[in-house]
Amino acid sequence: MRARILTRADLEQVKRILSVDPVVNIFVSSRVEGGILDSHTSGTLYGWPADDVRSLLHVGQNLVPVAVERAAIQAFAEVLGRKRSAKAILGQANMALSLWAALARLWGRSYAVTREIRPRQPMMLMTKPPLWPADPRVRPITFREFDSYLEAFLAMYRDEIGDGQEQVSAHSFRQHCHTLVANNRAFGIVENGRVIFKADVGVSANSVAQIQGVWMAPEYRGLGMAAGAMSAITEYVLADYRAACLYVSSFNTAALRSYERVGFTTIDEFATVLF
Repeated sequence: MRARILTRADLEQVKRILSVDPVVNIFVSSRVEGGILDSHTSGTLYGWPADDVRSLLHVGQNLVPVAVERAAIQAFAEVLGRKRSAKAILGQANMALSLWAALARLWGRSYAVTREIRPRQPMMLMTKPPLWPADPRVRPITFREFDSYLEAFLAMYRDEIGDGQEQVSAHSFRQHCHTLVANNRAFGIVENGRVIFKADVGVSANSVAQIQGVWMAPEYRGLGMAAGAMSAITEYVLADYRAACLYVSSFNTAALRSYERVGFTTIDEFATVLF
């Protein structure tokens, strides 16, 4: 059985699949709310099997599998083809890694050669007020400090992914940051006009928001600021959403400790394959 591109006619079935785990499926849910089934300009959503969809695959800059059965892995690998345009595969660890393995077996170097594999990334959730006192300096970023925020965003991207200019154009970065600031989704601590801490509400759907892009200026790391800063942005998120979530690589033990101090608990495990 082959996979097929889903459309607006599949909306209710897609919603049912995603609603099984609104937190884990927040990225794809946000794309559905953004109209991916109506217009495929920013990505495509595939479903399997064609006549009774039970598994999903978001195809865009990221490949994100949802509720993927074993047979669906092969079907999705086949429909993607040899030419790779995605920069990463991410999602629940067993699904993301299984999809990558199938693509590498079927299509060879275009998928087999990776920049990095992060096999263990705890997905963490919080629905109650933070346990740690919030840093009162955290506030929404304004356009007055946009240039400094953009610099911090680029530094975060390079820390996490590599050289941002190699992966995404400077114009795309600026446009993305402009959207975050304009929609009050960018938060930070600003000292003397410089953003020294930042975090964003990266995606949201079904009353759940995911915190992304957490970054602290290097000279402020290790000073005990992280938990208070994260408590503050979590308070902002929980004022508007019923739950805040995030995921972090298991090797980032300092970040994990900070999130746990705030009150985040691990509910699942993600994985990311970077090309």
